Amino acid sequence: MQRPITVSERNFLNISVDCVVFGFDDNQLKVLLIEQDKLSETHIPMSALPGDHVYIGEDLDEAANRVLKELTGIQGLYLKQFHAFGNPDRTKGEKDSQWLRQVRKDPDAHIVTIGYYSLVRMEDFNPVASSFAKNTDWVDVNDIPDLAFDHNEILDYALEHLRADTENNHISFELLPKKFTLGQLQQLHELILDKKLDKRNFRKSIKKLDELIPLNEKQTGVYHKPAQLYSFERNEDK
Repeated sequence: MQRPITVSERNFLNISVDCVVFGFDDNQLKVLLIEQDKLSETHIPMSALPGDHVYIGEDLDEAANRVLKELTGIQGLYLKQFHAFGNPDRTKGEKDSQWLRQVRKDPDAHIVTIGYYSLVRMEDFNPVASSFAKNTDWVDVNDIPDLAFDHNEILDYALEHLRADTENNHISFELLPKKFTLGQLQQLHELILDKKLDKRNFRKSIKKLDELIPLNEKQTGVYHKPAQLYSFERNEDK
């Protein structure tokens, strides 16, 4: 027999979604973080991934898109579910407990979170903080501070999945400007995979992709020999 829903559970489940949004800019792989709003004089805000509870009756994918929009203003992304995190102590840190006591009716509840990740061209989005997010910031993945809850672990898992997907599906195209050079593409792969790639072998492999479209254009405003520009076109867009 299903137990009745208590007052503290009526609006949402003890399930949350956390979104890892990767962007590429200035030759750096970055991730979108929020800063928690300061709720009291004693509260010390922490940086965190955009995340919040799932409402009762709400689809997980829809919840991820809703939460990202509510906290950062970003919408319309393809968010890929990559892992569930259910350690019963994942929200029990001192600063985390202090935060939850201010915003949750049951701050000691066991919260399971579902991780989602997405790839964006940073030039296409201008995040705007709202709800309990005081600020938003793009942070280099090599300069990540201590995050709220288990968000450092969630980010590490997302990076692993991004690397695997990059090797298998070349989805790193999503992070590039609409027009890019093969040098930029290789640099992005090296940043994601955290290793150097042989230039000749990389170009030989990447040029086999039907989605890679050579353009009748070259770089402008550079001091070296201008490189040819390329674009990415999904098969379903052709």
